[in-house]
Amino acid sequence: MDLTGRTALITGGARNIGRAIAEALAAGGAAVAINARTSLAEAEAAAAAIEAAGGTAHVVPGDITSERDVAAIVAATVARFGGLDILVNNAAVRREVAIDELDLPRWREAMAVMLDGPFLCIKAALPYLRKSSAGTIVNIGGMTAASGARQRAHVVSAKAGLEGLTRALALDLAPDRITVNCVSPGLIGTVRDPALPLPATHKNRTLPLGQLAPPVEVAAMVRHLCGPAARFITGQVIHVNGGNYLGG
Repeated sequence: MDLTGRTALITGGARNIGRAIAEALAAGGAAVAINARTSLAEAEAAAAAIEAAGGTAHVVPGDITSERDVAAIVAATVARFGGLDILVNNAAVRREVAIDELDLPRWREAMAVMLDGPFLCIKAALPYLRKSSAGTIVNIGGMTAASGARQRAHVVSAKAGLEGLTRALALDLAPDRITVNCVSPGLIGTVRDPALPLPATHKNRTLPLGQLAPPVEVAAMVRHLCGPAARFITGQVIHVNGGNYLGG
């Protein structure tokens, strides 16, 4: 229970990787605030499951692309738990669009959710993270920021920007003893809409370890970065992809 006494806010925490992170941090003793914009029923289910397992969780709805909503999300977290020690920027959109069909609204949507959102959340959380003795920011990136991907120019660009933000803030916030890292998942076995085709990024990819990883593999790395054994790790992009990025 190395996170006992800590409070964590996870954006996009209702399902898949976000829910696994919320469950992992709660299992470590942290009180978790689960943010969701539209998947509120799933967020409530995630919180209920954490509470049933003996943890502490609360749902904080809101749109992370709205500065007003972000202020309310952070305020609600602090009001419920008394502070904020850990911020996990997980919310994302990953729609595939060919460059010829990629219009400005969809480009801006990707940037808003995966770059503007983390920026707004970090800004709102900073006063509380600075008061913490173990302030931690973990951004959830994506392997395609390094490898590229067809039909995801908007997603790849946003995730690459998130890696840059991670490095910049690791330097800016080091005097405050706040660590800033990025966990970059590869092909993860998440629940997907069965009506949609398999993403192009999942085709013709080499998996040296032979299988898709469950979301708990990503969550375990996030939990480590939030714990007392990782206070000297900052500014890093850590890949969790089963060797996928190596090719071969």
